[in-house]
Amino acid sequence: MKPLVSIIIPTYNRAGIIGETLESIIKQSFSDWECIIVDDGSTDSTEAVVKEYTEKDSRFKYYRRPHEIIKGANSCRNYGFKKSAGKYINWFDSDDLYLPTALNTAVGAFLENTAVVVCKLEFIDLITKSKIKESNILSTKVLEDYYLGKITFYISGPFWKRSFLKNQKELFDEQISNLDDWDFNLRMLYQEPDINYVNQPLIQYRIHENSLSHEIGKLNFAEIKSDLNTREKHFRLNKASNKIETGIIRKDIRNKYKYFLRAMLVSNTDNTGYMLRQLLFNELKLYNFKGIIKNVLGYSSYKLFKKGYRFLR
Repeated sequence: MKPLVSIIIPTYNRAGIIGETLESIIKQSFSDWECIIVDDGSTDSTEAVVKEYTEKDSRFKYYRRPHEIIKGANSCRNYGFKKSAGKYINWFDSDDLYLPTALNTAVGAFLENTAVVVCKLEFIDLITKSKIKESNILSTKVLEDYYLGKITFYISGPFWKRSFLKNQKELFDEQISNLDDWDFNLRMLYQEPDINYVNQPLIQYRIHENSLSHEIGKLNFAEIKSDLNTREKHFRLNKASNKIETGIIRKDIRNKYKYFLRAMLVSNTDNTGYMLRQLLFNELKLYNFKGIIKNVLGYSSYKLFKKGYRFLR
């Protein structure tokens, strides 16, 4: 028989923590699941850890990403979807944990026309296990607030109906390395799916230094460009569809360039010239000529005198 829920996990060098993730699946009160783990080329002992689980429970299935497929979590998720069979799909990460009744609660929240059930996540510190906060998922302006980050679903919060996903032209964009879950969820929301919300945490999101999302904070230029290029992608999508007002998106992109430029100037990293040019381009698109002058003054002043930070606020 086909499983009711397919849990799809991309993983890369997570030998130290993926065991706890898989244990949280085994401990579910709901048993009609399969877990598809797609390894993105781990060089540690991730494969050995996972195979301990596949050998004792046939519901776990381990695959290595085929060499002809581009490296990355998104390609692993797309590949995992092709290997899955469940009526419902939950994209999961190898550092997430399910609370014991997560699958039972999520499946029980599906109604006849529901395309996706969205639950809250609670953020916990990987080391101390202490709870940091809960995600916010409710809004009367879902598209705009999701775009602006006022509500967040992350990758594992939504449980999708397979029939809805199969009707999409594209699932995960394999060219994106940062904001991949944001891009995917937002594009799915453009299709106006019927959403049912579970306003309680079903999943624990573990915070640690090695998560990809922390690369932005470390001013990883490749990840910053991925972030900004993804936002530009959604500007183009909305220019054609008008799902979100493009002025809101353009201002958000401008503000992101300003934020990253300030951070890069203060930390004395490279590529500040590139960030300034892109910031001025966005100010020009907004006809904000006063902003152009302030940004040039702030950039020049900081470069020359290490002062002028306030002009870039």
